[in-house]
Amino acid sequence: MDEKQLSIDIVGLAGAYAYAIDCVEAELINTANKHGKRVAYMSVCMAKYWNVESDALQDLAICALLHDNAITQYIAEEVKKNPGIDIRDDFLNKKANLHCIYGERNIAKIPFKTNVSNVILYHHEHADGTGPFKKTWQEVPLFARIIHLADVIDVFANSKKCRQEKCIQRKWDKCCEFLVKEKGILFDDECIEAFLETISKETFASLEDGTFESELWEIVPRKKQMFDWNTCKNIADFFANIVDYKSPFTSRHSIGVAEKAAQFARYIGYDVLDIEKMYLAGALHDMGKMAVGNEILEKPDKLTDEEFDKMKNHAGYTYLILSQVNDFEDIRDWAALHHEKLNGKGYPFGKTADELNEQERIMACVDIYQALTEERPYKKGMSHEKVCDILDDMAEKGFVDADISRKMRDCFH
Repeated sequence: MDEKQLSIDIVGLAGAYAYAIDCVEAELINTANKHGKRVAYMSVCMAKYWNVESDALQDLAICALLHDNAITQYIAEEVKKNPGIDIRDDFLNKKANLHCIYGERNIAKIPFKTNVSNVILYHHEHADGTGPFKKTWQEVPLFARIIHLADVIDVFANSKKCRQEKCIQRKWDKCCEFLVKEKGILFDDECIEAFLETISKETFASLEDGTFESELWEIVPRKKQMFDWNTCKNIADFFANIVDYKSPFTSRHSIGVAEKAAQFARYIGYDVLDIEKMYLAGALHDMGKMAVGNEILEKPDKLTDEEFDKMKNHAGYTYLILSQVNDFEDIRDWAALHHEKLNGKGYPFGKTADELNEQERIMACVDIYQALTEERPYKKGMSHEKVCDILDDMAEKGFVDADISRKMRDCFH
């Protein structure tokens, strides 16, 4: 493949996925909405204490946004080993280190500009060495110490104990008291000093009312970066795996859609950049499923009308989440509109043939092809010929593009 490069707002994409990860954590351990972004905001504020700037500041923000990137992988791996496990109790009390190990391994796919080794791995370490890996604060990278404090403070501030307080001053006082109490135990002196020097009561209030987010993007440079094909693929696979680990019922589905979307784009003569964009769109197309409960995703029986309405929301969530990424409209639409139908009976927007371009039509057919051919716990995958017959039938009924369906029969044979 020619060495053409794709330009991506990598910080914005990390921020988008932070929201998706938050949806899973809310389901698992009741974290509040926008946890990842609040951790990132506190982290970059604290970084001013050490004069962290430019590339290093951007890398800190990405790490903070994605500090729990392996939460879905952790759940999938542990449930596979022990189907009867109380995953919430296991995560909180026994094996917090596992998602750190997985997360450190996963985030190596992200093209950082500075050295962030062990930041994700050690972001749950305690200052006194009583954390998962028994490392004292002197053995832990600065960024891991910063993220750890921001992470714990955010969870504490949104705990039942603090949520009962209606007065911001009293909430702020409780957080400061908590820091003092845990000085030298959970947190080192330097990080506590950095927090108290760079985060005021007013800053804390912005975390409560949500106004911090615009300030976060003013502090963090969101410069689009150019990536070659291998790097672009690594980024896409990193985010696709977060989604695919959400449920064993859809294991590798996003990667499969990405691979086939790129394969088909290449087959019909797309240029290199559009092939890369199709791969990325395929990898991201189901990110909205992170906001859908597993009781719906994993139901082997037919969904009720109410359940199906909730399932359909995932495409709209994908659209809304990817709208947060700068200059990402093409990829967002190709990804989010994969359930639209030419006759206007699809979702989330009920678009008609005149409103759906070729890439969106391709993604719709590829998603159906991949879903029907892949094996799932409750069904075997269908044969290539059978699925192509189904697509042809759908084309006759006005659901999908007949020309694309016909070409897929040859492309994927």
